[in-house]
Amino acid sequence: MSLPQKAFVLIRHGQTDANRDGVIAGRTEAMLTGTGRAAAAALSARPWPREIRVFCSPQQRAKDTAALIFPGHSLTAHPGLRERDWGLFEGRPLSEQPPRLSHPSGGEAWEEMLARVALALRDCLGAAGPALPVLVAHSGVIRAARALTGGDYGGASPPNTTPLLFTPRTSGGFEETVFDGKTPL
Repeated sequence: MSLPQKAFVLIRHGQTDANRDGVIAGRTEAMLTGTGRAAAAALSARPWPREIRVFCSPQQRAKDTAALIFPGHSLTAHPGLRERDWGLFEGRPLSEQPPRLSHPSGGEAWEEMLARVALALRDCLGAAGPALPVLVAHSGVIRAARALTGGDYGGASPPNTTPLLFTPRTSGGFEETVFDGKTPL
């Protein structure tokens, strides 16, 4: 499924207790740490385009992060932006996480997640109209977005509270850069 050729920003939620403790918390609710809250609040001082539309995962860590970054903005929770369900691996150490392309027992297959995230991105980018869509979600959603935009979804987890700008390339796919708020769109 192709995505609209429109720039968008993805932000991984602030650090959670599960991130800090090295635990798999896909669908499990994890709480922001003090460090996570402070990093999210610091992003509120970053320059943002005048017109943005903020979307977030319905999971609490993403909603809390979005509210700290964008106080006074309305937030639209989209169910397709939730984190991957790791099934039987939820709550276990990250060292036990199965391969990304596998289908964890009781969880969500990678292909299912890709399809879900593709629909969510299409919905959010379309609903944003002329505004820049800013989506606050999870590591897995960012990995899926990278796969859908022609990027590398492997490697280390995307950093918490780092705005990533996805810009369409004229040659196809998207370019991913850290969004500093000063880059003209």
